[in-house]
Amino acid sequence: MKTMETYLVFVDAVNNSNKFWSAKVEGSSLTVEWGRVGYNSQKKVHSLLNHQQAVFKFHNLVAEKKSKGYRESQPQMDGDRSISDIRRAIQLLNTIRLAVANRNFGDTYISALNEYLKIVPTPLGMQIDYHRVYRTVEDIDYQRELLNSLLATSAPIVAVVAVGHAPEAAAETAVVSLKTISKKFWRHL
Repeated sequence: MKTMETYLVFVDAVNNSNKFWSAKVEGSSLTVEWGRVGYNSQKKVHSLLNHQQAVFKFHNLVAEKKSKGYRESQPQMDGDRSISDIRRAIQLLNTIRLAVANRNFGDTYISALNEYLKIVPTPLGMQIDYHRVYRTVEDIDYQRELLNSLLATSAPIVAVVAVGHAPEAAAETAVVSLKTISKKFWRHL
């Protein structure tokens, strides 16, 4: 019997939503956990008759959450991310940086912030003031530096991908760990 698990997030900074939902199948049990990113969660264990029923319920619940706008992610900073995810996060930080520098917190900023928080789930508190998630461009530059350090210090293939000499397929399959920088990642926020 294969263990199945997922971690989903739903972010809408304007409407103060920063939630996660996770599920894990082990044998005939399905454990579901949910709550606000970075806070105590709620948990429910479903005891089913067999592994197949647990898997069926797992897939149904995952489909339900995805239909509500949840997206696959990693639990906070503990998981590995693909090189393309890290690159996308850096692109989003560039967009966010421009908005913060210009104090323009319109749709482009909000969209980039929501997408970034789906890639890199972040505890933002109970009341999100999306104008103040990033207070300065220095805060953004610091996070961008940390993400770039992942691209530069990972496995040899990552270094090659970072300078653009590896095939795109390698960029999609290589992974880096955000865990290595998690303790410093949110120091400015």
